[in-house]
Amino acid sequence: MNIVVSADAARWYVRELNLNDGDSVRFFPRYSSGGGLHPGFSLGISVEKPTNGTLFQDVEGIRFYLEEQDLWYLKGYDLIVNYVEPDDDIDYVYKEIK
Repeated sequence: MNIVVSADAARWYVRELNLNDGDSVRFFPRYSSGGGLHPGFSLGISVEKPTNGTLFQDVEGIRFYLEEQDLWYLKGYDLIVNYVEPDDDIDYVYKEIK
């Protein structure tokens, strides 16, 4: 299980969330009517320092992570975060670990 954030995606987060070098972005499952990896949940984000972080990737001076209690959401998958230039948006890809 890994988080893979492209440099372009990290720069998008920096721009959109007004992040500074050393800031942290938490990925977490949230209740949602939309689709995600699990029915009834989607991936949320927040700018906060890890308290019990366990899965990290540092890109462009930003730490992207999941807290230990949220690992269930990615069980059996890697999270790949890409920037989609034509849409100026982020795309989350869940790649099954074989």
